[in-house]
Amino acid sequence: MSQTNVLQGDFPVVAGEDLTGKEDLLVKLVNDAGTLKARLPAANGDYAFFVLIEGNAADKNAAVRPLEPKRNLRLRLKGACNPGDVLVLADVATAADKGKVRVLPATAGTYRGLAIAEEVAVDGQLVRCRPAMIGSITV
Repeated sequence: MSQTNVLQGDFPVVAGEDLTGKEDLLVKLVNDAGTLKARLPAANGDYAFFVLIEGNAADKNAAVRPLEPKRNLRLRLKGACNPGDVLVLADVATAADKGKVRVLPATAGTYRGLAIAEEVAVDGQLVRCRPAMIGSITV
């Protein structure tokens, strides 16, 4: 087996922007001149498959946790949800909502299904959910 020098669970990554106080939001990993960095999503279809565990200032070490179906977690919710709802990224056009999740909207568009809600939750709550890499959903 050649699975050496690999990580499981939380791992350190450089903050690609100021992520101070952004814990529990989803982030994406990007290449910045050969350095792996974490950034908030910039598009609703971004591959934001990591939850920020420990934020920090730009170019300082932060910590992320990959979304894994075998392990539920809590994510910051925009709006309200019910158990079984498909969760997607909140609209990144609103800066304060970047990295949050929301229920799959009825508005026409393409969204990336990221998780399934496991409880009733309200706006701003850390909703317990199960990561589910559903992929692109066209409404």
